[in-house]
Amino acid sequence: MNQALVDTLAIFGANYLYILLLLFALLWYLTQPRAAKLEMIAWGTVALPLMYILMIIAGMVYVDPRPFDVGHFTPLIPHDPDNGFPSDHTLLCSATSSIVFFYNKRMSAFLWMLTALVGASRVYTGLHHPLDILTSVAMAFGVSYLVWRFVLPTIKRTSVYMRLNILR
Repeated sequence: MNQALVDTLAIFGANYLYILLLLFALLWYLTQPRAAKLEMIAWGTVALPLMYILMIIAGMVYVDPRPFDVGHFTPLIPHDPDNGFPSDHTLLCSATSSIVFFYNKRMSAFLWMLTALVGASRVYTGLHHPLDILTSVAMAFGVSYLVWRFVLPTIKRTSVYMRLNILR
């Protein structure tokens, strides 16, 4: 494949593919039953802020200069030479993919494929190291699973949740 085409696709993947992933997830979400929508909203209300806080803490604990800063090259996408750990684009995609995983494996597999392309594009364009990407995936799936397993059952037993689930 032509190098210019590969670079263009990688730039698109690094900068814009996450928007398509979120759009696909939103369209899928809109087709779900009301009870599943409510459950995903409750889940996301807990999981997403936890992931964000974990991302901030991880970035404070571990500093990983961006590849272009360490390697002294110009990345395909202009970026400040700040801490690249973890990848916020990949974390957002992974968070979305991991929540969908518990409802629809096929849709989740599609979203995880897009997540992998976003992560690979971020590495290819010189913005992140593979560790930044893998950590974001692990953080998102770990928090999603823990909220699914331990927090969501408690939320679903609350009177507010039960009332919202009954209202039609």
